[in-house]
Amino acid sequence: MRTVLMVAEKPSLAQSIAKILSRGNMSSHKGLNGTCSVHEYSGTFAGQPVRFKMTSVCGHVMTLDFLGKYNKWDKVDPAELFSQAPTEKKEANPKLNMVKFLQVEGKGCDYIVLWLDCDKEGENICFEVLDAVLPVMNPAHGGEKTVFRARFSSITDTDICAAMARLGEPDHNEALSVDARQELDLRIGCAFTRFQTKYFQGKYGNLDSSLISFGPCQTPTLGFCVERHDKIQSFKPETYWVLQAKVNVDKDRSLLLDWDRVRVFDREIAQMFLNMTKLEKEAQVEATSRKEKAKQRPLALNTVEMLRVASSSLGMGPQHAMQTAERLYTQGYISYPRTETTHYPENFDLKGPLRQQANHPYWADTVKRLLAEGINRPRKGHDAGDHPPITPMRSATEAELGGEAWRLYEYITRHFIATVSYDCKYLQSTIAFRIGSEHFTCTGKTVISPGFTEIMPWQSVPLEESLPTCQRGDTFPVSEIKMLEKQTSPPDYLTEAELITLMEKHGIGTDASIPVHINNICQRNYVTVESGRRLKPTNLGIVLVHGYYKIDAELVLPTIRSAVEKQLNLIAQGKADYRQVLGHTLDVFKRKFHYFVDSIAGMDELMEVSFSPLAATGKPLSRCGKCHRFMKYIQAKPSRLHCSHCDETYTLPQNGTIKLYKELRCPLDDFELVLWSSGSRGKSYPLCPYCSNHPPFRDMKKGMGCNECTHPTCQHSLSMLGIGQCVGCEGGVLVLDPTSGPKWKVACNKCNVVAHCFENAYRVRVSADTCSTCEAALLAVDFNKAKSPLPGDETQHTGCVFCDPIFQELVELKHAASCHPMHRGGPGRRQGRGRARGRRPPGKPNARRPKDKMSALAAYF
Repeated sequence: MRTVLMVAEKPSLAQSIAKILSRGNMSSHKGLNGTCSVHEYSGTFAGQPVRFKMTSVCGHVMTLDFLGKYNKWDKVDPAELFSQAPTEKKEANPKLNMVKFLQVEGKGCDYIVLWLDCDKEGENICFEVLDAVLPVMNPAHGGEKTVFRARFSSITDTDICAAMARLGEPDHNEALSVDARQELDLRIGCAFTRFQTKYFQGKYGNLDSSLISFGPCQTPTLGFCVERHDKIQSFKPETYWVLQAKVNVDKDRSLLLDWDRVRVFDREIAQMFLNMTKLEKEAQVEATSRKEKAKQRPLALNTVEMLRVASSSLGMGPQHAMQTAERLYTQGYISYPRTETTHYPENFDLKGPLRQQANHPYWADTVKRLLAEGINRPRKGHDAGDHPPITPMRSATEAELGGEAWRLYEYITRHFIATVSYDCKYLQSTIAFRIGSEHFTCTGKTVISPGFTEIMPWQSVPLEESLPTCQRGDTFPVSEIKMLEKQTSPPDYLTEAELITLMEKHGIGTDASIPVHINNICQRNYVTVESGRRLKPTNLGIVLVHGYYKIDAELVLPTIRSAVEKQLNLIAQGKADYRQVLGHTLDVFKRKFHYFVDSIAGMDELMEVSFSPLAATGKPLSRCGKCHRFMKYIQAKPSRLHCSHCDETYTLPQNGTIKLYKELRCPLDDFELVLWSSGSRGKSYPLCPYCSNHPPFRDMKKGMGCNECTHPTCQHSLSMLGIGQCVGCEGGVLVLDPTSGPKWKVACNKCNVVAHCFENAYRVRVSADTCSTCEAALLAVDFNKAKSPLPGDETQHTGCVFCDPIFQELVELKHAASCHPMHRGGPGRRQGRGRARGRRPPGKPNARRPKDKMSALAAYF
């Protein structure tokens, strides 16, 4: 029997699709990576009985990166990244072993059906999957077609079965357009980011951003925010005057009239008009009109409109809204949420999704009435040729979804019902008055038929007092006429919704990437999100944009990126050559980069005004090993030490606190050590600022602390304080924290495992001896006699933290509070043999699994 491998984009999608296609008759098991499941069932394919294997990836299988030395900022001139630096595809998440997993599942299969999301990114992932699987599949017989692509827009029985019945082929051109975008963003972004980060962080201490990043889409996005900021700053309010008249309709009713001139900016002229009218006692009706008008129902919902409404009305950031929508999609509640289309195709079944809502407690009456009276065909919108508009696919309640997922689903459903409802009709009445020589108007609206506003009440025509019935020549007594002084007001900062509109209008990013670009400028500390989800640029964001304008405005204007996006779309349509577009665009930006580097002094002049030089920032902390003067600790991101005498800067570990470590010095370079800590519940370790930035040994990497230093005799090094292999990760070593007493800790130098041990001991030392069972270093522990937990009132004991039964009750394994959630497993998983201190004699085979204590420690996972 032949085998068909089917691959979806996410594990939850694979399960849903397999359940539909197998009609619930399938067996499931976890794959070798422990993340993706494999669902198997029998059926027919191409007219023959086959065994189906449905599994998934977790987004992109591969990612693009530079090779070797080109990933090291200090070793390569950023200009080389445009053309000379070779790139390679690496596994996006090596821990998932996705390539190996796909090869194991694909080995011996005869056909492959790709169920990746139906957008450009999905097409790209199709070919990543094929690159992994095709080499291990059975060879095709006689030119037989073995690769198929399923295209679908929702996770419903109808859509999935229809997709299976009309399988196509993956689109190589769309995949190439994504490859082009990835390479452009990598080369251009990295070159500019590395240069300006190194340049400005080497000069200024209070930038408060760990990365001064540039992005071909990110930077124009920031440019929109700063452009609005500049308009606000340069705005000069002007005083203007308006006339306001009030007439009596009867004893209890009056009408407020609007001046036809609207406003004047000269007070004397306004006073003149007031003098001409204030003596008049009556307002005469000049004309009346009554017109029936309609407020159009909304266009069908696409991604950009959903993100706009989520930000402006639901208070959800674009990225969070997109993640919520994707979750609703994978659970089968809505159709695919990434679409630019606002037009339903003629053959789209509108009544099917509508019937799903017929018994919903919130809108059942409206839906039943529409189904009974007949739905209204949605307005003709834009057909981008991708997916149908976002549509609710099955009914859900607030209790079922909860929180923000429900609010987004409710909006999507109300919007859909509104698109098949009728327009709102209302009667607009207008009365034109004359008071003296000046003309005034009064307008009123009366709803005739609420139409779609019944389901979208926030769009309803505002209730206004009905106007009196009158005709030309009628008069009404004037009760009041006065002159009001007002001022023009500046525009407000851009809301996320307004920014999304600008990005869409200028072609910056795609419906999928717009939320990412907005999130990036927030994370880089270029803008802050204020109340009402308004984006206010920070000093750093403002100076960067002004600097780009000063050097090369095209770096921040949307025009050049918009042109690139058009070229990428031509690649996707097969109308442009991938290599030519890539080469031309990189050549343009390479020239711009060289000009930017040569002209950086222009941006630096702006930086000098807004930020403090390194020498004037921070507080003295530890001594430099070269000049023996105090270096200053700069706490603002990225935290670092700066020696103003040597003009050297040393990067420190981030996201923790730094303090001087007992004025102890490194034996290699005479720099004073500092202590990094993530808090009382977390890890801490000493480090030498110079060794951390300039690793002294080949097996050390930049950024390592003393707990990873392989110096053979230094009392702070891994060689002297390391105990044994971590039980929670591969390659990590548990190291004694000598600063943690009397609440002693042993922490992994790679992951977040922390073992709390020997509380109230006044001294803990790492012995030169090793455990005969697991080869971990022994610990020598001294207790005060009054607080000793040792049997027989003993105060000293030397033993293995893993194997010694006396230490069993004195060790508690935890995880550092600031790190990721713990990995879980059973007693048989990652039992960790105490090694890694170089204590195992050469040639000795792997040690046996430690006994009771090791099992007890591993049980925490």
